[in-house]
Formats: sequence, C-alpha cells, structure tokens
Amino acid sequence: MMNISLPRTPQGYFRLSVSSFYFIQGLVFASWASRIPDIKAALHLNEAELGGILFSIPMGQITVMALSGYLVSRFGSRIMLTIAALLYSTSLVTLGAASTSWQLSVALFFFGITANLCNISVNTQGVGVERLYRRSIMASFHGLWSLAGFTGGLISTLMVGLNISPLFHFILIFAATSAILLTMRGSMLPRDAVKELPEKAKKKKFVMPDRYIVLLGVVAFGSMVCEGMMFDWSGVYFDTVIHPRKELVRLGYIVFMCAMACGRFTADKLVTRFGIIKVLQASGITIAIGLLISVFFPYLSSATFGFMLVGFGTSSVVPLCYSMAGKSKTMVPGIALAAVSTIGFVGFLIGPPAIGFVAHALGLQWSFAMIAIVGLTTTLVAHKLK
Repeated sequence: MMNISLPRTPQGYFRLSVSSFYFIQGLVFASWASRIPDIKAALHLNEAELGGILFSIPMGQITVMALSGYLVSRFGSRIMLTIAALLYSTSLVTLGAASTSWQLSVALFFFGITANLCNISVNTQGVGVERLYRRSIMASFHGLWSLAGFTGGLISTLMVGLNISPLFHFILIFAATSAILLTMRGSMLPRDAVKELPEKAKKKKFVMPDRYIVLLGVVAFGSMVCEGMMFDWSGVYFDTVIHPRKELVRLGYIVFMCAMACGRFTADKLVTRFGIIKVLQASGITIAIGLLISVFFPYLSSATFGFMLVGFGTSSVVPLCYSMAGKSKTMVPGIALAAVSTIGFVGFLIGPPAIGFVAHALGLQWSFAMIAIVGLTTTLVAHKLK
C-alpha cells in the first residue's frame, strides 16, 4: 500500500470535497434524465427518434474516453475535475435551450464528452481518497451520485408541477452546482495516488488492457446497459406502459435512484462480509428479476417494485469495478479507469438507442425483457474475476 503524506487539510475534508463532486455529477445527469419525457413531448419525437438522439451521449463519451484518461494522467485529476464539472453543468443548459432535434443531438454529444471527463476525473480522486482510508469507500462515493439523482428527480417533479420549463430548471441547477464547485474545489486531493508500478508502465500513456481489466469492463457493461435504460427510458416506460397520473410518471425513476443510493451506501459492508464476487453475482440476478417483474406485471405498484430491485442490483457494480481497476498492477489509475469505462460505457452506447428501435417495432415491454437478459452478464462473468 502506498503512503501519502497528508497536507494541512484533514483527511475527512478530502472525502467531503470528492463527495461533493460526485453529488454535482449526479445532480446534473438526473436533471436531464428526469426531464426527457418533457423534452420528448416538446420536440414531438417518437420512440425511435428519441433513441437515435440519445445515441449522441455515449458517442460523446466514447469519443474522448482514451483522451480523458491521458488528460487526467498528464495534468492531474484536481485540475481536470474542476474544468470538467463546470463544463458539464454548462452543457446541461444547452440541452434545455435546444429547439430542434439536431440541436439536441449536438448538445447531447458535448454533454457526453464533459460527462466522461468528469467521470474519469472524479473516480481518480475517489481512488486516491480510498487509499488514504485503506478500506473500501468507493461505493459510498457513488452513493452520493445516486442520492443526487434522487434529489434531482424530486426537484424535477417540483419543476413540472410548477410548469417550469427545462431551460429555466437547468439554469437553476447550473447556479447551484457552480456554487458547490467554488466552495469545495480547494479541499480536493492535491495529487493522484499512483501505485508502485514498474517505471516503464508509469511512462506509458496508452497500455493494452490485460484480462483483469477486460473482465471488469464486461461486468460493468452488463450493469451499465441497464443503468442507461433506466436513466433514459424509465419515465417513458411509466408514461406509455403503466399510464399513471401525470405527477407519478417519474415515480419509477425516483424509486430506482433511491434504491441505487441505499444499495451503494451498504455495498462496502456487504463486500466485507460476503466478498466482491458474490455481491456482483447477486447484483446481476437482482437486476434481471426486477426488470422481468416490471414487464410481466405492468401495474403501478409492481413496476415500481421491479424498478426498485433494478436500483439495488445496479448499485454496487460500477463502483466496485472502478475500485478494482484502481488496484491494477499494470496501469496507473486514470488509464485503468478509462479502460474499464470504455468497455462499460459501450453499454450506454448501444443500450438506449437499441431500446428505442426495439420499442418502436415491438413495444417497450419486449425491449425491457431483452435487457433483463443482458443484466445477467454481470452474474455470468463475475465468477471469472479473482
């Protein structure tokens, strides 16, 4: 284990600061995801058109995945996270300002770019702080992301109830996140934790991922397909399949985010007790069961319960994969995280658009049933990790 000398800022302030940036990231994304039904209606998009437009987010993420890892390794996660968090919340405002489908596509592409840079930067900070504590705390960081998502869903429900447009809503979120950023940036980890790797490995900016990294990426892939589906399609599913009252359209999304947050705050203890492999295997099974319940019992109470199970199932997979990637013996943390994210975010790349096309042809319930099978990938591959 690497020893890091602490500066004057107490250890707890590093954790608080990094947690606040996870919260910023979650709040920005949730603000967009929870207003998708409103933007879909405003631009008069059908499921296939929306699916094609949503393709822009993962395209932006994948485009800069390797570059994000290089920038974080080259300039440090502290500088890059400060820049990325500001750009991420700024790009949210452009989504609300889009008045045509092509404008929304372009805005979503840059939204994906800034989201990826923010993701690699904040998780590199998280790996460093986790090493200071010398125990698993990565899942709790991602729990703050999910808590922010839950908060963002509640705020969106309030905004819809008050008939506030997405643009004005997103401007308010920009102001709030900018205030958090300015307050907490001074307490960020000053330098990234780097394990004692061979000198040759440290100098390489691009390294071919080994079997360990690839398997982590595949495990993350199965979960991230399901996450992307819930972020982008849960509100649409409730609106078009469940048909609740207008104020309950976002109930499934809110319950999903709440369950994800609760699962992440308890995941570290579960890993300590049962081991990471068993937790990952149980996660895949829980995801599949939750989705199938929502498909075969398309009623408000049962679908909400199913979405809750999906939230618990997806909660720990990605943070545990990122934490394990940070322990790679062949890659520095920023590059290892980028490699796992590249494979995992392919799930975001193919998931939401594929759901849109299948839903347009066969219906949303069929597409959700297909994704339940993908969720089992986490269970099937996890046992190969050591």
